[in-house]
Amino acid sequence: MNPLDLSFRHKIPLWGSVLVIATAFAVSATLMFQTYQELEEDLLIDTGTLARALVPQLFPAILRDDVWSAYEVIRTPFLDHDSPDLVDKAENILVVDNGLRVFVAAFPMVARMQTSLSELGGDYAFVAAQLNGAVSDTTGMISVPDSSRLYFHTPIIEERAKLGTLVIVMQKGSVLPRFFDIARYGLVAGTLILCILLPFNWYWGRRMAEPLVQLTQRMKEIGTKLPEKLDPSLYTHGDELGSLFQTYNKMLVELKEKQELEKQVVHADRLAALGQLAAGVAHEINNPLGGMLMAIDTLKSQAVTDARTAKTIALLERGLDQIKETVGALLVEAKVKSRNLSQSDIEDVLVLVLPQVHKKGLHLDWHNDIADDIALPATLVRQVLINLLLNAIHAATQQGQVGCHVMIDGDLLRIAVSNDGKLMSAEQMRHLFEPFSPLSEEGHGLGLWVSYQIVHQLGGNITAARNDDRMLFVVEFPARGVTA
Repeated sequence: MNPLDLSFRHKIPLWGSVLVIATAFAVSATLMFQTYQELEEDLLIDTGTLARALVPQLFPAILRDDVWSAYEVIRTPFLDHDSPDLVDKAENILVVDNGLRVFVAAFPMVARMQTSLSELGGDYAFVAAQLNGAVSDTTGMISVPDSSRLYFHTPIIEERAKLGTLVIVMQKGSVLPRFFDIARYGLVAGTLILCILLPFNWYWGRRMAEPLVQLTQRMKEIGTKLPEKLDPSLYTHGDELGSLFQTYNKMLVELKEKQELEKQVVHADRLAALGQLAAGVAHEINNPLGGMLMAIDTLKSQAVTDARTAKTIALLERGLDQIKETVGALLVEAKVKSRNLSQSDIEDVLVLVLPQVHKKGLHLDWHNDIADDIALPATLVRQVLINLLLNAIHAATQQGQVGCHVMIDGDLLRIAVSNDGKLMSAEQMRHLFEPFSPLSEEGHGLGLWVSYQIVHQLGGNITAARNDDRMLFVVEFPARGVTA
């Protein structure tokens, strides 16, 4: 797998960790190299100090050709117990004349007198080549490649008269113990810094990557469904990433509005097509319906003394008027005319549905708070109430509960019908007010569709919801400003 294809939640912390480690290593290596150079410079300074102390004593000894005195001078540092560090650092001290021949050595077995420096071989040949023709009045250092020794040289000179050169041989390892001590402290400090930076890098890397990962996942879902909004607390900063989050959430709101608008357009088109079909059916029903109403009028013109018969005729007349107005409701563009809604219209509905209530042994919670007439078409409101009540009775469990509350709430007539039957699924509720819906378990679904048409013709609103394990339908009509 290509490391560049990793998720940002892994890639950003990983790259950050590599960068932190590489930076720490580079800085540590640079500091250690600089420290080693400084330790060599310190050694050069110490050696120069020693050389400046020996040269004044060596000059008269060499001038008198007094080898023994010169030997005592260069052996003194190895015998001086007040300078134990120098004994550990220095390997040998030599005095060579201007011809680079050994005049005297602290360890003559290593460098015999009157032997040419180049004839000693090994490192000394390289040192002789470096000293040949060298012009300097200060202490210098010669580092032989692939050698474990350092060679410090100081001219033995007084008043511009050079008699030879003092060569002090040191082990490179003499600086390593101190270097390792310093490096050990540096390593501890570097480890502590890494222990702080690496967790912080992983935290901040994932803190930045996680929002990007979630945003990517949400964007992938847009082609199939509308994803959820991103949690604003996921990234609260106002930088480019925060602006991207805000833009995404704004885009999501607009997409949802567009989707809802498309659903409404499709729903309206479907209802319009069904309305045309229903209008054709309504025209066919109107003719026989008109005949039945004429028969009722003829029957009413006869003298009827029986109170029960008169009440039945009145109930039949209101029922046929109800059918007529329902048929009129199927004609979506019809201008419905009817008398105002009264308290008796609501009570008639109770009389009509009570047989169904008693048949299932239901408990009906009935509240009718209408006292005065309301400027709403009585037959249409009755039709909506009858449809909702019959549906609630049908859906309620045996010996269950059905509720009906009719009330005035400000400028609204509110009708709330509930039942304790089986709750509708989300899919069923999306197609609830469509006629002939394939999701209707029983019936053809025209009742709710007709109710929907009536409510919207009257400028109202109808909703359905699951409320405390009960199905609740709420209808609201504007109770003022509607003429009969």
